Amino acid sequence: MKNEKLRVPKLRFKEFSGEWEEKSLENIAKFLKGKGISKSDINEDGSLECIRYGELYTHYKEKITEIYSRTNLKKDELVLSEYGDIIIPASGETQIDIATASCVLKSGVALSGDLNIIKTKEDGLFLSYYLNNARKLDIAKLSQGISVVHLYSSQLKLLKLNLPQKQEQEKIASFLSSIDKKINQLSKKDELLQNYKKAMMQKIFSQKLRFKKEDGSDYPEWEEKQVSEFLKLSNNIKPNKIDRDNILTVKLHQKGIEKSKNTESLSLGANYYIRRKGQFVYGKQNFFNGAFGIVPSEMDGFLSSSDVPALDFILEIINPLFFNYYFGRKNFYNKLEVYASGTGSKRIHEKIFLGLNVKFPIKEEQTKIANFLSSLDTKISQNKKNLEETQKFKKALLQKMFV
Repeated sequence: MKNEKLRVPKLRFKEFSGEWEEKSLENIAKFLKGKGISKSDINEDGSLECIRYGELYTHYKEKITEIYSRTNLKKDELVLSEYGDIIIPASGETQIDIATASCVLKSGVALSGDLNIIKTKEDGLFLSYYLNNARKLDIAKLSQGISVVHLYSSQLKLLKLNLPQKQEQEKIASFLSSIDKKINQLSKKDELLQNYKKAMMQKIFSQKLRFKKEDGSDYPEWEEKQVSEFLKLSNNIKPNKIDRDNILTVKLHQKGIEKSKNTESLSLGANYYIRRKGQFVYGKQNFFNGAFGIVPSEMDGFLSSSDVPALDFILEIINPLFFNYYFGRKNFYNKLEVYASGTGSKRIHEKIFLGLNVKFPIKEEQTKIANFLSSLDTKISQNKKNLEETQKFKKALLQKMFV
């Protein structure tokens, strides 16, 4: 008999062997229901920790050790957790959303209404990972309703599970928990780095923080100048042939430039032009929504329409990366809407943009600022990459460690 027909996981710790045992959830667990805690009952200074069902969608994953909410409701009027309880929402918006299991690794936490509470002598954290992944679709199928989906304990009792011995459950739960710890650390590091960059940008561009020359002396004060002193209109060169596979678009909220998708639906007239690496391009209609960026080297020669104009940097007096950071502050580019023309589809034309007044330092200080912020972006990108790789690793494990 092949392994896939046995109740044996594809990936297993070497000290364990034998088939996992099939059991119904009702044979290994008891079921309770939480008791109502409304949003108005939440008090950040409350004396009692509590969990509301909606928080399973927004705050919690498989493992709950830190509690977000508190209340001043009386303990004896509520249902309190025991260490290892598993909670699953009793109502939600979709079937797949409601199939969300979390293990409360803390006693005495008040559990609100619309929560199914599962108490078991099996390892609660293992079951939380197992239910939330290998049995997620099965739980979703048990739920009922259309506009509001409900899940009852009478339905959960029917769920069939494949379980190893408790020692193996504990080993799996501990291993997955260690990966979650790493994910949480990387997530917190990302938040800290993002907040640090935001704070530093505020200080730099308000000039509360100034860089020094190599000899320790001060740079000159920032001077107000027009954008036209740093940028100029590029020569619009039309291509011999319009290639639908080489058209660029500028994403909103300063998320950069990418290759256009679904270009078959575009009406390609004669107003497409060749763009070169290092040029500054922006969307006339959405400049005030952060639609701008610098053409990357891999998109050299791509095309954009006159609605996405290109401008050339005057490199002798401007550092392009500094320029991009300067305009990349959300509180700055949001203000640009006041310069837009038109009543319906508002646009910012090149002449308006080039006529904007800005306060800039000399190029040497620009470069120091750009290098500093770029180094922060490198750290943020590397941390994000580590986070994504760890999340993918966990996902791959979850697909192989359960039956």
